[in-house]
Amino acid sequence: ENIVWDSLSRAQRHWCIGDENVLRYAPGFSPIVAFPDPASPDLNALLEISQAGESLYCDRWEGPIPERWELVAEKRMKKLILEGASPTIDPAPEALRLTSKHIEAALELAGLTSPGPFGPRTIELGEYFGIFDGEHLIAMAGERFHSGQLREVSAICTHPEYQGKGLARKLTQKLIYRQAQRGEKTFLHVVSGNFAALNLYQKLGFIETQETTLRIIKHL
Repeated sequence: ENIVWDSLSRAQRHWCIGDENVLRYAPGFSPIVAFPDPASPDLNALLEISQAGESLYCDRWEGPIPERWELVAEKRMKKLILEGASPTIDPAPEALRLTSKHIEAALELAGLTSPGPFGPRTIELGEYFGIFDGEHLIAMAGERFHSGQLREVSAICTHPEYQGKGLARKLTQKLIYRQAQRGEKTFLHVVSGNFAALNLYQKLGFIETQETTLRIIKHL
C-alpha cells in the first residue's frame, strides 16, 4: 500500500536522509520522497532536507499544496505485479551490468527517453543492465524500490532509433529471471497513459494492483 515508504525506511534506509516524518533518497539518487502517511505528508519536515529550486517526486499524496511549494506536474500511475511465469533462462545474456563507468551514458539515455526520475547514483540501488551498439548505450533497465520479497524493475528505456526491436522486453525479462532466481516477486510502475508500455507489461504477465497519484513538487 505504501511501497515507497516501506523501501526507503527499511532495506534502503542507508541511502536516505530524513526521519520518521519524511524520507528521501540522498542527493545524487533519484529525487523521490516518501511519507509514512501519504494522505497527511509533513511538508515542513521535507523543507529541512531539500533545497530551494529542487523538484521532488511524491506518490499517493492528493491534498492541497502548502506555502513554499509549487505543483510542477500531476499524473496517474499504475502499480503492476508479475503473476505470469518467469523466464527459465537468461533472455539477454549479451546485456552488460552497468557500473560507475557507464553513468554518463545512462544519464544521457534517461534524459533522452524520460523513464522516470534518475540520478547519477541511481544504479547503486540494484542491478542495472544495458545493451550496447558498439560503445553506445541503446537500452537499459534496472532495480529501484525493494521491500521484503518485492523488487521493482525500473528505468526501462530504449533509444528512439532502436525502438521496436524488443530490447526493453529482453531487459525486463532478464531482471525478472534474476529476481526469480533470488526468490523475489517483481513489480513495477508505469504512467497510466503510457499504453505501449502497459501493453508490453501485460503481455509479460503483469497485472494492475492499484492506481495512484504521482506528483512532482518544487521547493520554492
